[in-house]
Amino acid sequence: MIDFLDRNVFAPHPELLVFLTVALGFLAGKLRWRAIGLGAVTGCLVVGLLLGAQFKITIDGTVKNLFFTMFLFALGYKVGPQFFRGLKKDGLPQVVNAVVVCVTGLLVSWGFAVLLGYGPGLSAGLLGGALTQSAVIGVAQDAIGNLPGLTPDQMKEQENLVAVGYAVTYPLGTILCAMLLANVLPRLYRRDLAAESALLAKELDTPEDDPDLREGYYEVVLRAYTLQRPDLVGRTIEDFEQQQKALDRRIYLTRVRREGQILDHTQQTVLREGDVVAVSALRGSLVEFDARTHIGAETDDVELLGYRTESLHVVASEKACLGKTIAELRQEPFMVGVFIDRVYRSGAEFPYRLSTQVERGDTLVLSGPARLVDPAGRAIGKPVPTSFATDMIWVGAGIFLGGCIGIPALTAGGVPISLSTSGGALIMGLVFGWIRGKYPTFGNVPPGAQWFMDTFGLCLFVAVVGLNAGPGFTSGLATAGWGLLVFGAIATVIPLIVGFLVGHHIQRIRFPILMGVLAGGQTTTAAIGAVNEQSRSQVPVLGYTIPYAIGNVLLTIWGAVIVLLTH
Repeated sequence: MIDFLDRNVFAPHPELLVFLTVALGFLAGKLRWRAIGLGAVTGCLVVGLLLGAQFKITIDGTVKNLFFTMFLFALGYKVGPQFFRGLKKDGLPQVVNAVVVCVTGLLVSWGFAVLLGYGPGLSAGLLGGALTQSAVIGVAQDAIGNLPGLTPDQMKEQENLVAVGYAVTYPLGTILCAMLLANVLPRLYRRDLAAESALLAKELDTPEDDPDLREGYYEVVLRAYTLQRPDLVGRTIEDFEQQQKALDRRIYLTRVRREGQILDHTQQTVLREGDVVAVSALRGSLVEFDARTHIGAETDDVELLGYRTESLHVVASEKACLGKTIAELRQEPFMVGVFIDRVYRSGAEFPYRLSTQVERGDTLVLSGPARLVDPAGRAIGKPVPTSFATDMIWVGAGIFLGGCIGIPALTAGGVPISLSTSGGALIMGLVFGWIRGKYPTFGNVPPGAQWFMDTFGLCLFVAVVGLNAGPGFTSGLATAGWGLLVFGAIATVIPLIVGFLVGHHIQRIRFPILMGVLAGGQTTTAAIGAVNEQSRSQVPVLGYTIPYAIGNVLLTIWGAVIVLLTH
């Protein structure tokens, strides 16, 4: 039987140890308490440290650099649309608050590192763990590798201490952030997150005259009815649909069978008694209308109802539609029988209203009969077929170009300063993600591929970091002492309190939104989950997206900055 405690088992096959670490790390990451979990990234790091201490095997640095660069590009690609959208006027208050949180976090971490006499390794680990930003590990290690005056052994020691500092401070940082935003601050200010979120949701709700966005679930249904009502006989399809539209109902007659034959569909078709009509409508509209009373008996006509329906993603680009509101767009002749399911803007789903103006690059998801949806899509812009294939030309070129702009370095005080290849990948990911969000007709990276590069890429990277740092984990922890845990906790709390005071007393951001802003600024996913749970609403997420994008970029950069400050 193989003795897995024998380190020689993995010496010739270190790749097996890496994947074992990832598997156990994801398993450990599933440990949860309410909305707070250890997370796969921290799980992989902790398991890596433990297995590394046992087996003492060094993994080649190219492996972790490859996956870290891939992760940073995916991170930039994911948050790029929100990052640049946040720079617009309507997102600036959230951007300012996120910058306040991030800058305060850097200054506090730097101050504590100087106070405790930490070198660049533990300083970066303190910052990354306290502010819950995993990307700091790789950026800081890259920066340490470029520091002059360090022997290879000193450089390795400092790089390993980054992982030690992060592993010690991250779990408590996550818990404190979630508790402070979901429980402590609301109680101190005597605010009911659930009640305020419900009130804010009503204020943001779509007006009642918007038939597509009423409360309750949204579903388009198809039914067939035999026309028996005398008052419908002699009227055209267009006349019937306009009458329902005036009553705030989206009900359409999409096909007609007469004397056994299905007629060619035109809006000018005159209805006759005994016609069998196919009705396409929102379920709520059809229930309100009561078709059996106002049309006739329901019937089952497989052929009549068997026409092909379609859900089509369309990128708005036609000048005639740009600038029009959703309400105006629905009045266009080509939208008869076509429903707008969702709207995406800057790569994220956008909660639209009747007054929302269609902008270039918006993606509208249209649904309805294929014969109606296709021409409607062409009238609005360019249809984009959904695909699970990743545009690897786009991804490969983005990472390569990012790495190229990250290589050149400036020298300040004898210290080379550069974006590094990983930092360049992040910047280029932001740019490529923004381009994709604005013109989503190329550069497809489906959610599954983004998850692989983002989550799995980072987890494999930290697994390798943990394995390499494992042999020195015990001595590193002894060097750091309890001060790392205590001051790490304080470094978590202070930026959030400063951001809260600025957002609440100066910017006057609504309380539920502000909790989302603070969670995003400190990039703590567990915190927004806890806030949503306490709010019993998704309203706080409205404040999370833009600060999360800003925080990911700034805190990642801070990994290199704090190394330079503490060198």
